[in-house]
Amino acid sequence: MGASVAHHLATRGCRNVLVLERYGRPGDGSTSRATGGFRLQFGSAIHVRLSALSREKLLRFRDETGVDPGYRPCGYLFIVRDETNLRALRGVLEVQREAGVDAAREVGPDEIRRMVPWAHTDEVVGGTFGPMDGFIRPLEILRGYLETAQRAGVRVEYEAGWVECMVRDEGGRRRITGVRAADREIATRCVVNAAGPWAGVFAARAGADVPVRPLKRNTGITHPFPKLSDDTPMTICHWDGVHMRVRDGRVLLLWPTDPPPGGPPNPFDTTFDQQWLEELLPLAYTYFPILREAQIDRARCWAGLYEMSPDRHAILGAAPGIEGLYLINGSSGHGVMHSPALGHLLAEIILDGRASALDATPLRPSRFAEGRPNPRDDVL
Repeated sequence: MGASVAHHLATRGCRNVLVLERYGRPGDGSTSRATGGFRLQFGSAIHVRLSALSREKLLRFRDETGVDPGYRPCGYLFIVRDETNLRALRGVLEVQREAGVDAAREVGPDEIRRMVPWAHTDEVVGGTFGPMDGFIRPLEILRGYLETAQRAGVRVEYEAGWVECMVRDEGGRRRITGVRAADREIATRCVVNAAGPWAGVFAARAGADVPVRPLKRNTGITHPFPKLSDDTPMTICHWDGVHMRVRDGRVLLLWPTDPPPGGPPNPFDTTFDQQWLEELLPLAYTYFPILREAQIDRARCWAGLYEMSPDRHAILGAAPGIEGLYLINGSSGHGVMHSPALGHLLAEIILDGRASALDATPLRPSRFAEGRPNPRDDVL
């Protein structure tokens, strides 16, 4: 997110930009842990529009940055076992059409069996397939944005540690005056909160309420498995969320599960959960029997953090109550895929006072205080 904002500011001519990276390398926070999915199949119109704008930008990415973002439209296949969920997916297709995207279509059991003959589909009654959905390379998108921003004069500093905003209260009006990073102060009138899962903590230290919390997501990975190709569509069992894709010859296994009651002891912990894997494997072997022939590479399984907002939509724009603080937070698992669009939109908000590439009103930070959150998008 930070790299995208820096890039889009620089391409608009705003080049007095400093990116402060907490870690020693780019992407060490969340980007390197992303699995690299990209889709337009959402049940929220603003999500569909963000994906459509991001896709347009991904198609131009190599020409604009010199870096291949790895966008490969291999498709997302959602499959269901009952008519109730099939009707729900039909409703999702209608949302996409109303948002101007009509590529996804309903698919029947026979077509599903032809697409994924290695899956157990006896109980499947249908699903949807989005041919423009597919995969991206998160670290390459990050590299493309950082390198083009730096060529334009943007500075990037690593190992910045914990950064805090400096805020001045002037007769009840609070505004940004700079940031503290390690043992120094940097004057600025504009700060972008691109702290990912740590966005709520970062904002709270400035006296702002940004309702973002971390949510751990585990990823299982196999040893190289040549029986499935990298062109295999992302295949999602809609009834419980188990899904899989192939990346660099290895199968990635994913399953969104709820945190324990009361939340984890350390919400920022990214230790891979072996118990999660033990519970997932019987399901994965049942839904995708071919995986019984694959071996799990337990040493390479990993976990990362989503940055969750209350309505699972991004929080984008000026922070209420603090002049000069801007938010690009809470993408709730869709951050990398929507980073081209969100960085573009926030650059417009900062420089022009409003977003023009699309109507970003549904993402305004004030919506929670107004009691007007977005309806939840429960596609995945």
